[in-house]
Amino acid sequence: MKNFYLEKTSKTPKISLDGITGKFIISGRSIPENSLEFYKPVYDWLDEYKSEPQDTTFVEVSLEYFNTSSSKCIVEILRRVESLTEVGSRVIVKWYYDEEDEDMKEAGLDFQEIIKIPIELEMIEEE
Repeated sequence: MKNFYLEKTSKTPKISLDGITGKFIISGRSIPENSLEFYKPVYDWLDEYKSEPQDTTFVEVSLEYFNTSSSKCIVEILRRVESLTEVGSRVIVKWYYDEEDEDMKEAGLDFQEIIKIPIELEMIEEE
């Protein structure tokens, strides 16, 4: 399966989906003009990955900011990742947030309430 990669821009996050290692990274800002259109290839990739997932799938989310429409898309991504457990993949999700960023910490806590797999909150300390 091909890997999927998008470079970070001022409005969209870096997205790296590696089917060989089972490691997914989303980082940066998510305020695209059309969130559904932007995230559709990610949904499609995850659907394909589900047919042959790795034994363990690692997800790292490190967002600085996201808008409401992106929030809905992030929930959808997490639900698709959650569904990997149905086909035997162990899933580890880490939600990174800056020490000073209460909003991103709260967002991680909110997503913990929405999906059934654990989300580990990891604070990034300011230097």
